[in-house]
Amino acid sequence: MASSMVRVNDSARMALKALAEQSGETMGAVLEKAIECYRRQRILEQANCAYAALRKDPQAWREETEERQAWAGTLADELDGDGNPPE
Repeated sequence: MASSMVRVNDSARMALKALAEQSGETMGAVLEKAIECYRRQRILEQANCAYAALRKDPQAWREETEERQAWAGTLADELDGDGNPPE
């Protein structure tokens, strides 16, 4: 695996080191998890912004709502009473 140097301030390094010690992981592993968590957070923020923009358009929001309602009707397609697929 390739590696690179990344500069962080002292407080970030101390926090990273403490998290690594508490978790028993390397500082690199903790940093990778933190980056993935931040990446996912940004995706959700972008999705929230997109839905907020969609809600500002009443016609578009009505179409979105109707489409979700149509799809919701298919959630139990071909499932038995216990929610299992047919054998």
